[in-house]
Amino acid sequence: MKAMSFSPANHCNLKLQKNPIKQPILANPTHFSSHQNQKPSNKKHQFPSFSIKASKSPQTPLTKNPDTPPLVVVGSANADIYVEIDRLPKEGETISAKTGQTLAGGKGANQAACGAKLSYPTYFVGQVGEDAHGRLITEALKNGGVNLDCVRNLSDAPTGHAVVMLQPDGQNSIIIVGGANMSCWPEKLSDEDLKVVRKAGVVLLQREIPDLVNIQVAKAARSAGVPVILDAGGMDAPMPPELLNAVDIFSPNESELARLTRMSTESFEQIGQAVVKCHKMGVKQVLVKLGAKGSALFIEGEKAN
Repeated sequence: MKAMSFSPANHCNLKLQKNPIKQPILANPTHFSSHQNQKPSNKKHQFPSFSIKASKSPQTPLTKNPDTPPLVVVGSANADIYVEIDRLPKEGETISAKTGQTLAGGKGANQAACGAKLSYPTYFVGQVGEDAHGRLITEALKNGGVNLDCVRNLSDAPTGHAVVMLQPDGQNSIIIVGGANMSCWPEKLSDEDLKVVRKAGVVLLQREIPDLVNIQVAKAARSAGVPVILDAGGMDAPMPPELLNAVDIFSPNESELARLTRMSTESFEQIGQAVVKCHKMGVKQVLVKLGAKGSALFIEGEKAN
């Protein structure tokens, strides 16, 4: 097994190609919003927000070649509602927040925003409700240069959203409502639904939409020779072997890798041992996100450097 490490980067470098995938993988993508635990600080909270500012003039991808296969992101779109509080409320108690803000987010929308930020043709495939949160997200994506032809607007389900409660010590508590991300997907995706997937340069998935959808998308992409990258973030549920067997790169962080394999991942050696178990589950390339330490790509069958 070969392991390659990547240090955190402040810029994006995206190159898309057909199998096999050998290019470096982005370690720190640009986000709409992020509700990772923050380090304690004496500074006043700054609400995290994505760097693509909404504007009246939508951003146009700089890629000139109309035949360039696009980046296709199939996944979630959330409205993240941030509130800054001194402490969590007790049972039955109502407290006032210092401040609050609603930002576009969701793992899938974050990935699409990053692709567009790189001025690469990017499609987002997902679902939002016909409500203010849905309009917030689609407007932000559109103005960021993301193609939304494959976004469904649902009248019978709200847009997915999360309430993020930030405390002075940097800790946060999160309540997620799946909404349109988890509801009303067709049991079987049509050929028309999968058309954009089969014409992609690479497909990105996460686990904030039903596994059934991810499995169909991954299989359609693989049958067309399109590489698939699965971010392990999202639902805390067993990973379907059928999904792992259909992706080219599986990307967990350390805690997600530990939950999936039921193995310790406190050291790099332990991470390597856990990755071997992932290989046995059917995935040949595992990109482990290591936080501030960057990331490491493990490839089955290649000797470690």
